[in-house]
Amino acid sequence: METMFTPYSLGWGDMLARLGSAFLFAAALGYERSYHEKPFDFRPFIMVAVTSAALVIGITEFAVQSDDPQLSIDPGKVFAGIMTGIGFLGAGALFRDEQYVRGAGSAAAIWAAGGIGIVCGLGYLWLAAVVSVILVALLFASNGLSSVHAVNGDDEKDGGD
Repeated sequence: METMFTPYSLGWGDMLARLGSAFLFAAALGYERSYHEKPFDFRPFIMVAVTSAALVIGITEFAVQSDDPQLSIDPGKVFAGIMTGIGFLGAGALFRDEQYVRGAGSAAAIWAAGGIGIVCGLGYLWLAAVVSVILVALLFASNGLSSVHAVNGDDEKDGGD
């Protein structure tokens, strides 16, 4: 008999690898934001990614365990719900100051952390790793460049977000 403390279809190692990967990849994004003193520090990135991964793992476990033929779970709707909720969180990082919008990079990064968490929850750790490397490289490389666009009102006037 399965207990509520035992994964149904995933082993503990697989589940912990997925959650741990979400933690590490999101921590890398969050570290960059913290390092450049942006609106979010590393903690929300980790919370968003790990929780997103946990929701995907949980719904997968529930779908596999359920034997109700009437139950229909659409993963796309689950993912859309997760990403929509994270979008509201990211909106909290956006600030408008005259013609400048501040926080767009942090808002996009927190949204990306949710996507990385979903991908980790699905078990595509290689994809999450590649996306994380690309995003962290982009954020570090573009930190000094975004002041070029500030003249056009596209980003933060103090050197980007």
